[in-house]
Amino acid sequence: MVSGSCWSNSATGTSPGWTLPGWSECRDKYGDVFTVYLGTRRYFVICGPESVKKALVDNAEVFSGRGTLAISEMVFQRYGFFVTYDGWKTLRRVSIATLRDFGMGKRSIEEQIKAEAQCLVEELQKSQGALIDPTFIFHSVTANVICSIVFGERFSYQDTQFREILNMFVEVFTILSSLWMQFFEQFPSVLKLLPGPHYRVLKIAQHIKDFISSKIEQHQESLDPNSPRDFIDSFLLRIEKEKETPDSKYHVKNLVLTVLSLFFAGTETTSTTLRYGFLLLLKYPQVAEKVQEEIDQVVGRDRAPEIKDRAKMPYTDAVIHEIQRFSDLLPMGIPHMVTEDTSFQGYFLPKGTDVFILLSASLKDPCYFEKPHIFDPNHFLDAQGALKKNEAFIPFSMGKRACLGEGIARTELFLFFTTILQNFSLVSSKPLEDLDIRPQCSGLGTLPQIYKLGFLPR
Repeated sequence: MVSGSCWSNSATGTSPGWTLPGWSECRDKYGDVFTVYLGTRRYFVICGPESVKKALVDNAEVFSGRGTLAISEMVFQRYGFFVTYDGWKTLRRVSIATLRDFGMGKRSIEEQIKAEAQCLVEELQKSQGALIDPTFIFHSVTANVICSIVFGERFSYQDTQFREILNMFVEVFTILSSLWMQFFEQFPSVLKLLPGPHYRVLKIAQHIKDFISSKIEQHQESLDPNSPRDFIDSFLLRIEKEKETPDSKYHVKNLVLTVLSLFFAGTETTSTTLRYGFLLLLKYPQVAEKVQEEIDQVVGRDRAPEIKDRAKMPYTDAVIHEIQRFSDLLPMGIPHMVTEDTSFQGYFLPKGTDVFILLSASLKDPCYFEKPHIFDPNHFLDAQGALKKNEAFIPFSMGKRACLGEGIARTELFLFFTTILQNFSLVSSKPLEDLDIRPQCSGLGTLPQIYKLGFLPR
């Protein structure tokens, strides 16, 4: 098998190691599949939508294992559905079913998001157009959507504990996307013995697990078997039902770590996309104005946007697609692992081989996107101005490990973007030429630059 060493510093601010452009150059040299060695660890890398689909869809079971992430092993300790162990499929399947029961893919979740969007409008109105860092407010609205499903409640934006947890989420995602964490994942056996940011991640994770445990205890005290209120209630009922079953996967530790996965992922991914998206709209005000024109034509000003409006708003939908493509939230996805010895496109992969699915290579593939490194909503519009599907658009990945909250995230992005732009015009703290849309950092995740904007009532 061809091997490539992919250390490279990027002129756009990305770090060496896991991320582009080094691995993009490997693809140019070696093709859609190759091996990289990061420190002492070997990874098989798959690029390009055709190869990704062949692995994750056509060979879904073989590539369904969760690859090795040292920090996740330390946090989850083989519990919950995030990592690979005997019970992850059961927990993932039940999580998806329960999320559906409490709104995912149903009108009830749309109503919850619409209600949260109106709370957001009221909060932004209080700013009276003053320049603010939108990080916390975007985290608040996305967190409250998942909290309503998981905990059965939403939190005030002024709630001290809520604010503390959201600030911790930001800190964790920043650490996970840092150069330090890339080094840590390459030499975990050594670095985990030394002081470093990984211990801060573990401390924060424990704090949030304690918070989740307290919520579970409250649910246990008030649980009505005939009327489950949320995800926690449903899981507790399964625990009770299988309490006599040997090796049941339904126990409190799995509940805590499953909720941790849902809470963090359901908050951080969509909120970061919103934050990057509004930075792009500040940089390209003509795009924001065109979205507002479409909102005024289809929705007007007298009612809130609804998900059914999306079919009549191809430009807005294309802009949201392009924000997801350009922001490239998880450039490498989350590592996979092959669950058995297998051959793939002429190469032999022993059982247990770690696999990186280079999502960024699809989202920035010049064969599918005319200007892959330029923000341009026309990437998703045909000659008639209708929304154009693109098989290289896979920000949620695909297959058995695809993002289980994709439906919620898509609904959130449409309703939050349209509700904000229906009610506000955007004001930048800097001249357009000084707005930097390059990533602040790009490792496991991609984070936008810190910026401020004002929301002026329209």
